[in-house]
Amino acid sequence: MIIIMESNSTHEQIENVLETVKKLGFRPHISYGEEKTIIGVIGDERQISDSIFKSLPGVENVIPILKPYKLVSREFKKESTIIKIGDVLIGNGHRAVIAGPCSVENEDQIIQSAMIAKKYGANLLRGGAYKPRTSPYTFQGLGVEGLKLLQKAKEITGLPIVTEVMEVNEVEIVAEYADVLQIGTRNMQNYRLLKAVGKINKPVLLKRGMAATLQEFLMSAEYILSEGNYNVILCERGIRTFVDYTRNTLDLNIIPAVKKLSHLPIVVDPSHGTGRRDFVIPMSLAAIAAGADGIIIEMHPEPNKSISDADQTISPAQFEELMKKIKSLENLMKSWG
Repeated sequence: MIIIMESNSTHEQIENVLETVKKLGFRPHISYGEEKTIIGVIGDERQISDSIFKSLPGVENVIPILKPYKLVSREFKKESTIIKIGDVLIGNGHRAVIAGPCSVENEDQIIQSAMIAKKYGANLLRGGAYKPRTSPYTFQGLGVEGLKLLQKAKEITGLPIVTEVMEVNEVEIVAEYADVLQIGTRNMQNYRLLKAVGKINKPVLLKRGMAATLQEFLMSAEYILSEGNYNVILCERGIRTFVDYTRNTLDLNIIPAVKKLSHLPIVVDPSHGTGRRDFVIPMSLAAIAAGADGIIIEMHPEPNKSISDADQTISPAQFEELMKKIKSLENLMKSWG
């Protein structure tokens, strides 16, 4: 349930409600809106009566949240969440472009990638130091050395780092170097990992599972928020269907659905979503037109030489073209009102 406080409720009244929630064995989560303060009560609501809170000073109303996901829902927070990463904002009209290679291969490659991304207007640098691969015989990433190279690229360009964490025991070391921790599609329902990143003070980019429903996707985000980390960016990266012309089917329907049901920002990964270099630009533009808060792109100085995911990796020239088209599209969208 959510407890809506009166607009003129005092700090003492809010603290009193929080303490009451805790004494009853539930977890309170507070959201300060522009007009109202809302307190989410997390736990088995069947064991509690809303009348207990309605009688407390400063409480305006108590409303049950019917959806299984509580903290990520629009019922808990009506205003769209804006995630701040250094000077970069994502959400509620603030769009970001995350670009870089699938994996960190060597120092020259990641620094070149970062400089190209910076030159053409990307906001953040992506690159995998740890890589989950379908085959055990393919490149698995450089590990900590890859994290150090990402940090060096950041020092040169100033671009914040987005990189994947795969194991609970890697969370602390990845968080030491990364600005955003990515949870990949194969780990979307790795609940121990979700809880672990929920306990740190770093934004998390949560990729949708390749066969996950919208509700399952949002419930995975709920795991992170329930541990106290509200800085979650959802990421649509394509789902597995009967289509075999593309690597996955990029489900852009999910963008307006998420916007309706949740306050969290959502970005789109057209590289994994299509698996085709020639589809990345059109599907990036389609994602932005559909309302995405950003895109995450695989780009390599020499894409045909990319150790991983070469078929879906665009060149610097294609990235430049994409950024020009995004600017034109955004100017057009502004004219629509």
